[in-house]
Amino acid sequence: MAQGSNFVDYVKVCCRSGHGGSGSAHLHRDKFTAKGGPDGGDGGRGGHIMLRGSTQHWTLLHLKYRKHIIAENGLPGGSTLKTGATGKDEILEVPLGTVAKDAETGEVLFEITRDGQTTILTPGGRGGLGNWHFKSSTVQTPRHAQPGMPGKEQWIILELKVLADVGLVGFPNAGKSTLLSVVSAAKPEIADYPFTTIVPNLGIVAYRDNKSFVMADIPGIIEGASEGKGLGHRFLRHIERNSVLLFMVPADTDRTIAEEYDILFNELTAYNPELLDKPRLLAISKSDMLDEELEREMALQVPKGIPYLFISSVTGKNIQQLKDMIWKAINE
Repeated sequence: MAQGSNFVDYVKVCCRSGHGGSGSAHLHRDKFTAKGGPDGGDGGRGGHIMLRGSTQHWTLLHLKYRKHIIAENGLPGGSTLKTGATGKDEILEVPLGTVAKDAETGEVLFEITRDGQTTILTPGGRGGLGNWHFKSSTVQTPRHAQPGMPGKEQWIILELKVLADVGLVGFPNAGKSTLLSVVSAAKPEIADYPFTTIVPNLGIVAYRDNKSFVMADIPGIIEGASEGKGLGHRFLRHIERNSVLLFMVPADTDRTIAEEYDILFNELTAYNPELLDKPRLLAISKSDMLDEELEREMALQVPKGIPYLFISSVTGKNIQQLKDMIWKAINE
């Protein structure tokens, strides 16, 4: 339960930016000037609400209970052309891969993909102009100034799509979490029952010559996941940001390898046809009990044109060869 409660990849927040300060309609007066001209300053801009990418955050947990984000209002302008103070901006730090959407229309506003990337989510209202801007040869002492523009209020959906080099795709109990625990320092929950993984797990896989790549263990997909069945529908979006897809089919499957691969492939295609463009690899897991003859027979079931390997996370069989195959796919 702690694992699930700490991983938050969806929040809905109400954002209200600051109102702009009103301009000043002040007329200059001092002991030497009885009837000075206009010298009203401009109002300050209302505070923005902005998103900033941060590698220090992995989930949206810190925003889960912060439903209302309110920025400061700008202050009004003053005399002697003094501009009002700008309202303080509200900057929300989010993990890389966060997508901002308009909650009412579903429109994607932008995505945060780089550390330090700062983008305005809800702009603050513009400050009003002081009466100094409105003087002319015919109106030398304008008594009016602009009011500040109101801020904007909107409901925003923030969705996190995990950024990884390779994503593990498979049915529950295909051995995805075990593989991740073997090739990286990640410690996902592993058990002999389905859906032990209920949130995506990330691990950094060490490769040759001090190189590395990021692997994501996505919760198990079931047939019908693209229609909302099981956990897969909620987490299919995390697969969209992976460079390479590694399909995992256990050697002890009740179906043929081709049938299990086709079901997984069709679920991804139904969810997002653009996933067809990603490089795909196949790992037949739990193959430590297979002899060479049985492997040759099962290899005939593998779909044509997809690179594959028989692996075992328990014995380490072909694990290094699998890393080589993944590295090649990532860099092609």
